[in-house]
Amino acid sequence: MRWIVRGLIGLGLLVVVAVAALLVLDLPNRPAKADLAAIQAKAQAYQVRIRRDKWGVPHILGRRNADAAFGLAYAHAEDDFVTIQDVALATRGQLAGKDGLKAAPTDYIVSLLEVWKTTEGGYDSLPADVRAVLEGYADGINLYGAEHPDAVAPGLLPLTGKDIAAGFIFKTPFFYGLDAELKRLNELPADPTPKGSNGVAVAPSRSADGATRLLVNSHQPFTGPVAWYEAVVQSGEGWHVAGGFFPGAPFMLHGHNATLGWANTVNTPDLIDTYRLVVNPKNPRQYRLDGQWKDFERSQAKLRVKLWGPFHVTVNREVLRTVHGPVMKTKGGAFALRYAGMGEARQPLQYWRLNLARTADEWRAAMAIQALPSINYIYADQTGTIGYVYNGLFPNRPDAKVDWAGPLPGDRSDLIWKGYLPFDKVPQIWSPKGGLVFNANNTPFQATAPGDGLDPRNFPPSMGLQMDMTNRSWREVETFGADASITPEEFLTYKFDVAYSPKSRMARLVAELSKVDPGADDALSEAVFVVRSWDLRADAGNRNAALPIVAALAMLPKAEGGEGLAAKPALYRAMDILGDGFGRMDPTWGEVNRLRRGDVDLPVDGGPDTLRAIYGKPGKDGRLTAMAGDTFIMVVSWDRQGRLSSQSIHQFGSATLDAKSKHYADQAPLFATHRFKPVLFTEDQLKKGHIVEDYRPGKRRG
Repeated sequence: MRWIVRGLIGLGLLVVVAVAALLVLDLPNRPAKADLAAIQAKAQAYQVRIRRDKWGVPHILGRRNADAAFGLAYAHAEDDFVTIQDVALATRGQLAGKDGLKAAPTDYIVSLLEVWKTTEGGYDSLPADVRAVLEGYADGINLYGAEHPDAVAPGLLPLTGKDIAAGFIFKTPFFYGLDAELKRLNELPADPTPKGSNGVAVAPSRSADGATRLLVNSHQPFTGPVAWYEAVVQSGEGWHVAGGFFPGAPFMLHGHNATLGWANTVNTPDLIDTYRLVVNPKNPRQYRLDGQWKDFERSQAKLRVKLWGPFHVTVNREVLRTVHGPVMKTKGGAFALRYAGMGEARQPLQYWRLNLARTADEWRAAMAIQALPSINYIYADQTGTIGYVYNGLFPNRPDAKVDWAGPLPGDRSDLIWKGYLPFDKVPQIWSPKGGLVFNANNTPFQATAPGDGLDPRNFPPSMGLQMDMTNRSWREVETFGADASITPEEFLTYKFDVAYSPKSRMARLVAELSKVDPGADDALSEAVFVVRSWDLRADAGNRNAALPIVAALAMLPKAEGGEGLAAKPALYRAMDILGDGFGRMDPTWGEVNRLRRGDVDLPVDGGPDTLRAIYGKPGKDGRLTAMAGDTFIMVVSWDRQGRLSSQSIHQFGSATLDAKSKHYADQAPLFATHRFKPVLFTEDQLKKGHIVEDYRPGKRRG
């Protein structure tokens, strides 16, 4: 027994020594404590009021633009500080210090893409008015953090304008698929979160009442770093916008001001080139270019990773670059990437100029800055002008006989493109005769009424423009595109369309399911009958929708890279899911398709890739809980006299993460039943009994 006791004591001493060593080794890497008193004192320089309406939507009124940005940040932090904090830590490459090993790849990518080298090199070149907005926004987050220190991760405060600018540099390439390419090269699972959006603009010539209308309908995850937050922002210096904001972003990303507005949808042109490198077998620090060996540019990514409790470990990982761009060493070899927007730091400038634009010419001048690497824009204004821009920083690729969509030889310098095509070469349509522009993540060659479209022959194949059509885009053709005189009611009916086009992928999958031979299996025979009876509509009360939709989803390729099921196994899978969850294979679609938030649990119509887009996560109860798709929606109109009106709805409410708030899910019942609330854009509209709270940051009162 004596030896056992001594052994345990010795083991305990070793553990104590190891723990002490971890703490000592981590001392130089521990973040410094913030001066909270200094943060609060600095905040006194900002003059801003936050008025919240009955839905909790913040209406920011600042003396200067910087004051308004300060108030916006503070209000957003009140509703979702956790997400804003995670965005900031991820942008710094410090998220693993809070979330552990799972966040380390994200931190590494920050170094791989030279986010901070780009930020440091470009921030001071941004105009002073842009930097003032960025810095005011950072100070608003700082004040909220200083007032709630228990919610703040060590080292977060103080944020600076550079932190906010770096967020754009880090995030924008992922919208056109850079993250997917990184995962593909490393044979990692793809992100299962669907990416999609709708945008429609109708000119007076196509409106029954002569109005100009704009649908702002981005499809995003319901929560997280790219979930929409609604606000109205106004300053005494002329900034006045209403629309959607992302956590950590001070600019209205889509919505409207007094005279114009725009909607965004994701586009996926070929903006990434991957080069297969030849590494020197005698010296792995070199790669071949034009017959000569060149040294890799080498640096270190310093990753501080949380282990448990207060214990962290800091590791260094090598980062390589070539003249092409960042390098990934994988099982399949070494690859260099060259992507649109690499080294670009002017994204805040372009967003700011878009926010301030008052005419189509000013808005186009902002787009011509060409700092934003991708994203479709649907535009409308009070003069009746509408437009569509398939925006992109299109590489000025050399005229070479290579497949730009596939891996390229990395040892040829003539294939390394420099610069981008000018803005006038970007696909765009302005004031089409048919009075309609639209996009639902589809080809730019189906974006308007027949006869007004772009000619593919005018764009070189090296641009890698999309040629595909989604169900939503087909339905835009079949609804908005088929109606030459659209009433206000029809505009909303088309937006909430729940049908699948006969030309859609869903229709093709259901056709496969319909051909299943049930043989002597009576249950399978009943299932095939349900599938064949479906009218390709995802109404909440539809009893034939659940089985084919659930089965069709099982046929799609899985996020892990595996193949989807064949038709017959997929049908059996759907039968099991619905049988276990509902005791029948024909529950109403609304029983299966649910909008859930706290205590709210509502049936919702629509489905994957319908204009009423709902993407659900399967649960053990057989139900699909909506987790992405239709989120923040705006319908904006200017009447014949150019008078503005707008309405909006959010899938949850203004408190995007605060479960204790009455605004955590108060908009969900409206959202589920296709109803809107008015956007109180002007002071006169807001003051007509709509202000529930009026306070300065740090001095909130009910």
